Amino acid sequence: MADVYGPTGSTSTASPTSAADCPFCAIANAYTSSTLPSPQTSSSSSSTHSSQPHQHSHNSARPDPNLTTPQTHLILSTPTVLAFLDIAPLSPAHTLVTTRAHHEKLSDLSTPEAMALGAWLPVVSRVIARVTGIKDWNVVQNNGAAAAQIVPHVHFHIVPRPADTVTEIRNKSWTMFGRGQREELDDDEGEELAARLRSGMVEEMDRLRGGAGGGGGGDYGEARRGRDGAGAEEARILQKL
Repeated sequence: MADVYGPTGSTSTASPTSAADCPFCAIANAYTSSTLPSPQTSSSSSSTHSSQPHQHSHNSARPDPNLTTPQTHLILSTPTVLAFLDIAPLSPAHTLVTTRAHHEKLSDLSTPEAMALGAWLPVVSRVIARVTGIKDWNVVQNNGAAAAQIVPHVHFHIVPRPADTVTEIRNKSWTMFGRGQREELDDDEGEELAARLRSGMVEEMDRLRGGAGGGGGGDYGEARRGRDGAGAEEARILQKL
């Protein structure tokens, strides 16, 4: 899957861990960890923490998508990890999960950053599946130009795969996977979808803290977390990342 991302601009000053010409660094600089309060703590506590930088909470406020060009439709913003909609999606809710600090390849990540990405990827995946109703998806990660990485900032693609795309995928080689299929994300649709996904993030964290995992059977791993109490532990870990 080739990366697709256009030029991005921001009025924010670049940090020492960002690259001036990197569109994902521009997003990281435009949206700090307190711009979009993240969902690690209960939505009921948002009134207590929402005005305090780096306190993890969530409310209904929408981050301004026009802080970057093209627009950014933010889903998750923590001190370490960002998630936002791809601007040229292969399918609805095609999402990028990346580090806030600039690293080109997966091998460049620190252990804490790798842990944070690894912890959030299944959470974001569950939310996308639940919000879209699409139960199958790809997770793809490219390293270097020869591996079709266009934006030199490590990131993962989460690509929902509706059932009617099975034949199409089988007819394509892996190296060409996703090319020639992409259309630009409509900004209005992106803003509405991102809002639904942000709400889904809050609901998912509430499920984890409750330990029961909510409904949905075993489709998204709820059954395991409900049986052994792993959900509450997962929520505690995420609160530290």
